[in-house]
Amino acid sequence: MEDWSLSQSSQRRSFTSLIASRLGRKRRVQTQSELQEASIHLINRNQNISALLQETAAGAGGHTHTCEVSSALTDRSTLRAGEIRASVLECELRRQAEELCVPVSVLSVRMVMDRVTALQGDKDSAMMDSAQRAELILLLRATRELLNLGVFSPKLFWQEYWKSQPVLEVLYRLHTEELLPLQYTLTSEAGVSAWLLSQLQSLCECGVTEEEGDVRHHILSTVVCVLVRVGFEDVQDSSVSHSCCSVLDSMLSWFLDSLENSHTSQRVPAAAILLRVFETSVFGMSVSEDAVRRFFTHTLTHTLTHRPRLKVSDAIAMQSQWSFAKTSPLMTSLFCKVCVVFSMEEVCSHLQQVLDTLEVNWQNVLSCISTLLVYHTHTQACLKELLSRLLSSAFHSYDVEKMITSFLLARQGALEGPAVFPSYSDWFKISFGGASGYHGNSKKSLVFLLKFLSDLVPFDPPQYLKVHVMHPPYVPGKHRSLLQEFISLARTRLSDLKVSVEQMGMYEVVSGAVTEVQPECVAQKDVEKAVALFQNTGRISATVMEASIFRRPYFLSRFLPALLTPRVLPEKPDNRMAFIEALKKAEKIPAALYASYTESCMRQQQGAGVCDSKDQDPQMGFHTQLMELRRLLSTGAAEGEVRAQVSMLSQTLNGVCDHLDKLSECEIITLTLDTHTPSHTPPVVNVILKGFCECVMAACRVAPPNSELDRVCRQCHWVGVFLKMLIGHTQLYAHILHRVLQLLYLQGPSLSPAHVLALAVLVVELHVCRDQFPPVDLSHSTCLTHSTRLSPSEALSNALPFSTASGMEFSLRFCVVAVCYALCKSSSHTEELTHFIPSHLYKRLLFLMPRLMPELRSGVLAAMRQDDDDDDDDEEDDDDEDEGVCAWVSVTDCRRSVRSSVKALWGHATIRNLQKHPEHQLSFSEWLMFELRVQRSQDALSDSERQVYERWACQQWLLPLSVSAGGCKGNTTAACTHIINAVLDASVSPVPYSPAPPHTDSCRVDILARLQELLWELQFTRSSRVREKDLFLWDLIEQRCSVTFDPKNISSELEHQRMLHTCNSVILAVPSPLLVCVCSAGGRKMLDCTALMDHINNHQRRVCSPAGVLSCSLTIHFLSAVLNASVSCESPVEAVNATLSQLSVRCPLLLLSAARWWAWVSPVLCCLWERVIGGQQPEMLQLLNDCTQWACRWVRGLPGDVPSAPALVLAVCVHSAVEQQGGDTEHVKAELTLIQQHREVLIFLLFFYITDLLSEHLSPQADRSVSRAKGLSVQLITLLADSSDWLSLFHQSGRSMEQEHSSERRSAYTNFVSMVTTDLCARLMPFALFSVLVDVKVSVLSRLMVTPGFLPLAVMSYTALMKLFLLGHTADIRADPLQQILCAAQNIVLKSISLTHPGSITRSELRQMEAECTDLNPELAAALSALINPDDL
Repeated sequence: MEDWSLSQSSQRRSFTSLIASRLGRKRRVQTQSELQEASIHLINRNQNISALLQETAAGAGGHTHTCEVSSALTDRSTLRAGEIRASVLECELRRQAEELCVPVSVLSVRMVMDRVTALQGDKDSAMMDSAQRAELILLLRATRELLNLGVFSPKLFWQEYWKSQPVLEVLYRLHTEELLPLQYTLTSEAGVSAWLLSQLQSLCECGVTEEEGDVRHHILSTVVCVLVRVGFEDVQDSSVSHSCCSVLDSMLSWFLDSLENSHTSQRVPAAAILLRVFETSVFGMSVSEDAVRRFFTHTLTHTLTHRPRLKVSDAIAMQSQWSFAKTSPLMTSLFCKVCVVFSMEEVCSHLQQVLDTLEVNWQNVLSCISTLLVYHTHTQACLKELLSRLLSSAFHSYDVEKMITSFLLARQGALEGPAVFPSYSDWFKISFGGASGYHGNSKKSLVFLLKFLSDLVPFDPPQYLKVHVMHPPYVPGKHRSLLQEFISLARTRLSDLKVSVEQMGMYEVVSGAVTEVQPECVAQKDVEKAVALFQNTGRISATVMEASIFRRPYFLSRFLPALLTPRVLPEKPDNRMAFIEALKKAEKIPAALYASYTESCMRQQQGAGVCDSKDQDPQMGFHTQLMELRRLLSTGAAEGEVRAQVSMLSQTLNGVCDHLDKLSECEIITLTLDTHTPSHTPPVVNVILKGFCECVMAACRVAPPNSELDRVCRQCHWVGVFLKMLIGHTQLYAHILHRVLQLLYLQGPSLSPAHVLALAVLVVELHVCRDQFPPVDLSHSTCLTHSTRLSPSEALSNALPFSTASGMEFSLRFCVVAVCYALCKSSSHTEELTHFIPSHLYKRLLFLMPRLMPELRSGVLAAMRQDDDDDDDDEEDDDDEDEGVCAWVSVTDCRRSVRSSVKALWGHATIRNLQKHPEHQLSFSEWLMFELRVQRSQDALSDSERQVYERWACQQWLLPLSVSAGGCKGNTTAACTHIINAVLDASVSPVPYSPAPPHTDSCRVDILARLQELLWELQFTRSSRVREKDLFLWDLIEQRCSVTFDPKNISSELEHQRMLHTCNSVILAVPSPLLVCVCSAGGRKMLDCTALMDHINNHQRRVCSPAGVLSCSLTIHFLSAVLNASVSCESPVEAVNATLSQLSVRCPLLLLSAARWWAWVSPVLCCLWERVIGGQQPEMLQLLNDCTQWACRWVRGLPGDVPSAPALVLAVCVHSAVEQQGGDTEHVKAELTLIQQHREVLIFLLFFYITDLLSEHLSPQADRSVSRAKGLSVQLITLLADSSDWLSLFHQSGRSMEQEHSSERRSAYTNFVSMVTTDLCARLMPFALFSVLVDVKVSVLSRLMVTPGFLPLAVMSYTALMKLFLLGHTADIRADPLQQILCAAQNIVLKSISLTHPGSITRSELRQMEAECTDLNPELAAALSALINPDDL
């Protein structure tokens, strides 16, 4: 029978073909039972069950033969075809089982077993090829049909299959085809765990195609899911759970061993395959969340405790090699995947539990810490909290293990740089640097800490020993000996390691990273830090002074050579040069070394332009890593991968920037932009900025065009991390800020759109992280005293140029891009939009937008004046996202103009409403400061357009605006006040980087024109009623001048002079009628010039040049104010006469100035009087004219009657005539004799010539002579020798003694001098007195000495002159040696004492004079004492 079957095998046809051959025949439709019986009869003729099983499997797979049959059969027959085949196979199996007397399940198992064995062959692999896999799947599907019919036993099949050579994929298919669950196989045999482990490893190691790789991943993930579900869910059989955990642990150990031997192992690619099963997406719904968390917890524990071979001492020594950048990427990926389901608090808590209870693998533990710090921003806070708990517990129980743990963890965090964790030195100082540290509660804690640090010394790397030496823990004074022992031990260890303590930097800060820093680099860092401190404080830091004494070898051999490195010196001394000069004055620089430095700098100056090329390989490596970051951003990589790449960049920068400061404490960064002296920018700065620009552009292209906001938001995560990484390299970060400042200010209009986009992103991200960056101090090379301390983003925003047309266009484009980016970034955050937009940048946008785009001015007004309406806001919010997309598209599309982008941005309601926030409001004062910085010659607007715009801004925009919004709320006086303050501020305190000097090419003229318009409006609106008594203009000027004036401070006095000169320009622009008030008195209107007079007496007199005379323009303006204001009075002539008659007493300076400039003043006032009033001129004007004519005749020697005018007017007219017409000095002396009877005129003339004498000494003029002024002064004193009234001219320089001498009444001359001369001339009156008295004849001088009041005046003037000399206030006097004048003055005083009768002066006056002279001149004091007690002689 068997032979016959074999002989007929070649003629057999398949069951399907047999049926198909009969499709063409017409036959009656048979019933199901008839067909089944016929089929069985047919099968009985071909009894090969394996072939029948194969055909059944093929039918189950749904191949084309079945499709062909289905076209001929009815739908009902088609649905039942599979059941027929299974039924036929079942019948045959049962028939043969009966014949063989075996169970049908045994026969079916044997049949399937043979087929499976034939498929897998002798291949020793965990996977099949694609063809075998396809047949196996069909076979198992057919087997499942047999199982459904009850003729197949899966368990029996597994028992038989286990005895053969099982393959993991077959077991996987049995599980997926629901024939045999994996849970059963795990418990069926004793050796299943070992076999499964070997199969899993083989599966990971086998080489497969990409398609087969997906199959392999499915097999691995399915098996692992089953193992996790069985091993970590609550089950009854603990042995099965333990077996599953054992397999997982073994695979994890195999993975970790592969990474540990990565340099020799060939299993690293296989380990990467296994790593994919640790993703949470693998488990999906097949494993509960709790089971996954338990599995990951177990995995983390196993990883941290895997093969703990290293001792703690080894960890201390090798820790620097375990940073994130040096850890295997597969290991970091494992930590990220395992910890993803936990919060950082949970991870740190579990880590502490593991450290407390188990022996750990320190390399894995510390690598885990680094990975979490890099990938998760919240890890820093959690790690700090963990360290705090460990240290508290360690000092509570004096646990050394917890101390070691905390130190290792803190050092590991410091290895990753300040972007993720503070430096080790910072952590050590915070923890132990103060009395509140963990060790400060008792001596036992202190001893515990010092012993612990001492025990670490033999194992500690030198960088940590440096921290302990330079920043030792706080120790009370009584325990300093304990600290000294530790310091001595640490220094000895450093010496053994050949690390010189003397070569350590003065400001060295250690992060813990092992970097070989040359002593020259350390010294260079110290120089940069010392120069920065000197710039901020103006003094040499105490650290430098101490180093020059106590660390002299380092100071002389390292610090000074680094400081005195030859270079091309700038034209204007910079901070480094000032620091060198300060050290030289302090005698800290040897003369020979300084001379060599200056000579070398001169040679450098001569050879400037020669460039030294350096190796760029490290920079190229850094550029390569930047391109990798760009690739990650362009492919949409996860945030953790981007952060990891940024950490790699930070590691690379340590090598690229060895010559720069690696880490510095968070202090102020000073940026100085000097356009005259080009600054050196390290090449790596340009590499970083270029790479940053490319990365920003790559991030913008990630998402499709219809997802603009999402696309931009991708930048929000990596840029902040990138900037925080840069702050770890402080000097490099400062260079980058300085370079960006240069780009914005100097090259802004020439930047491409890509550069503008990148720099705008940089500014916005700096603003978002502003609390984590040190402030920036902006200083200008031409105005070093004026500096502004701002956040980096505000500082860069301040540098945006807008003084020219090109600068305005660039700044507008930059502001629009930055605001659009901030708008997109804020959409994915909870903070308000103000958190993302620098206020200075938004204010510039508000300033430029209506200025350059008149069509938007109405929109600005509407946005500022609209009321808050909830319904409108809701509707606007619905459109915000679309408008934001349109705005971003407009700024990133090169084909769109800037103006269209502005319109799109301004259409965004959120942007318009941003100006309602106080910090983002553009106030009237700020608008004025912006406008005053515009250069008229290069303005984008013409003169007429600028006037239209300024009128619109003042009258329609800012004047009606509420005060809370930065406006004036319709108050014209407030608007004028803002304008005046802005003009004064712009002139006195110019803004850094102002492109034009004050007053030369600014819009100051236009702004003053707006001031005049507002003032005239104010004048006419109040013309119907009497104006207020107090004018706001004088109050404002008084306030500004009072703030800047301090008579004891010379610099303050100079600042006051500068302020007054600026105020004068504003006063001259103000319509003169507004300078004088019109008030009612007795029912009549009168002029009130009190404010004007007070201003002249208190302020104008201080800045007169020459002293005692106002400028001609001010004199005309003030007198014109009196004449114009008199129009409002009933009798202008009486009002003018009354006012001018008060000048000699209340404001003599104005009267003197009028007489001095009468030749120029008279025509103006006469013309003004005729135009405004007409008729007879006021008497005072006629009197001034008469006095001037008389003085001119008097100088020429012509006869004439002396006008009946005040002596002051006559004297000033005579003085002016003499100075204007000249003449021989002797002739003038003779003429003076003729008016000897007019004593008051001579006294005032003496004062004028004394003032001329001082002015000539202070600032010599070509048309003046000291001898002429002195000779006339001597002549006048000679004529006044018999009178003591002239002595009052010099009393204002005295002290309390002078007050007592004139206790009854103060001399009118003294009041006159105090209201006319400058403070400097008043202080120098003693010098002038003795300079003149020296040339007076002896006979006349003897008559003067016996004049009442001369001795007190002489003593008072001498002491005042001595004090001026000692304080250095006489340094500006260009005269003969002061010592000669002092000696002559002493002789005069001594001679006067000898000629004074004892009873002519009271004892109290003498004692007071003696007290004044005791310290200054004991000889004079003795002479006065003798005069007090004549009996003692």
